[in-house]
Amino acid sequence: FAQAMGMSRTNLFTKIKALTGQTPNNFISTMRLKKAAYLLRMNPELNISEIASMTGFSTSHYFSKCFKDAYEQTPSDYRKGDDLS
Repeated sequence: FAQAMGMSRTNLFTKIKALTGQTPNNFISTMRLKKAAYLLRMNPELNISEIASMTGFSTSHYFSKCFKDAYEQTPSDYRKGDDLS
């Protein structure tokens, strides 16, 4: 990723951390989870394991764990609209 951006890994890390307050890995995970949240709400025909795969998670179990850590609810509850926020 750093090479594609034309900068060193250290500079990329520093810039992303300054802009987002997150490490590059956490930032990418956040973006993947936001995409997954969008897909959960807008594509009810897709099951959770398909969404996990589409957003780059290796297993639906790991996806569910990460999603719950980020959104404080399971992907199923989020899909139903049982928002806590």
